[in-house]
Amino acid sequence: MIRRGKRVVDLGCWPGGWLQVASKLVGPKGFVVGVDKAEIDPPLGIPNCESLVGDVEDPALCELVLKVLGGRKADMLLSDAAPKLTGVRATDRANEERVLEAIEMQIPLLLREGGDLLVKVLDGPEAQVVDRRIRMRFKTAKTIKSKATRKGSTERFLFARGYRGEGEAEAPAPEPEEAG
Repeated sequence: MIRRGKRVVDLGCWPGGWLQVASKLVGPKGFVVGVDKAEIDPPLGIPNCESLVGDVEDPALCELVLKVLGGRKADMLLSDAAPKLTGVRATDRANEERVLEAIEMQIPLLLREGGDLLVKVLDGPEAQVVDRRIRMRFKTAKTIKSKATRKGSTERFLFARGYRGEGEAEAPAPEPEEAG
């Protein structure tokens, strides 16, 4: 899903593992920008990768990211972002939904038409509503549950291909569910 020469944005990039993998996959002609509230420390020092300190909920974030990308939108948007858990189910679900909605709002600002998305979604009724809205903006979408996800976790990933742009949303073509 991440190909050579592409531009990738990673929202919620700390501690930097996805940045490292993505920078290798895009190669020297591609570029990766990561954003997180926490600074990557020590800096990764990768020539085709830059990490920024910022909040995915900040509307001004996209301007900074686009500036780093030379004014061009990303080919791929990644997000493993999740709020810190409080242990209070209602609060945690509301915070998860808020972060997912913030990422949803960044999609048209940061992702080019035809681009792809991989975003963490924690199961819950609130997140399912946002998940459905995001799916409508892409040609195809499927859910991936990573083999590395601990047993009992509600974590899964939404992988969507072919961003439709700012036009009308439609139901995406279903793809088979798979474990990653």
